[in-house]
Amino acid sequence: MVSDNPEGAENQQERLRQQGWVIGFVDGEGCFSIGFVRQDGDGDRGGYRTGYQVTHEFVVTQGASSVACLHELRQFFGVGQVIANRRHDNHREDLYRYVVRRRADLIDVIVPFFQAHTLHSSKRENFAKFAECLELIDAGEHLSKDGLIGIVKIAETMNRQKPRLELLRILRGHTPNIHDSG
Repeated sequence: MVSDNPEGAENQQERLRQQGWVIGFVDGEGCFSIGFVRQDGDGDRGGYRTGYQVTHEFVVTQGASSVACLHELRQFFGVGQVIANRRHDNHREDLYRYVVRRRADLIDVIVPFFQAHTLHSSKRENFAKFAECLELIDAGEHLSKDGLIGIVKIAETMNRQKPRLELLRILRGHTPNIHDSG
């Protein structure tokens, strides 16, 4: 069968190839994470009523010699940024990270892509939990202690993380607030 629009078919084939590359690359090198940052203050800021800021990010890391791959991801998704991470760890070169942190970009671009194009490794489960946490955060659940506890319980099962028992105890009021003792 001959296409009336061979250039369009060619572009579609290229897009499918890129999608497969993105899935494989993220399966191997990507990370979906939810974090918690203790925030000082008197609680006036709505987002910190619980005393914690919830962070969310999609990251892919590469050494400096492969940074072009991260720029390809940035171009593919059209969101996020490539940033230098001057840590070397056990590498002999600087590390770079493709990072998407903006909630709207995660919800509107990253999550729909990975919902439509399934990951194959254990990152598939981490992504599902990440998407669930983003949905809860977008609904404002992180603004209440009970909602934040629910997000913590999900996040502690991601990326082989250790249980966040100390955070859960603080949120449930089982330990004194470190800021009330001074």
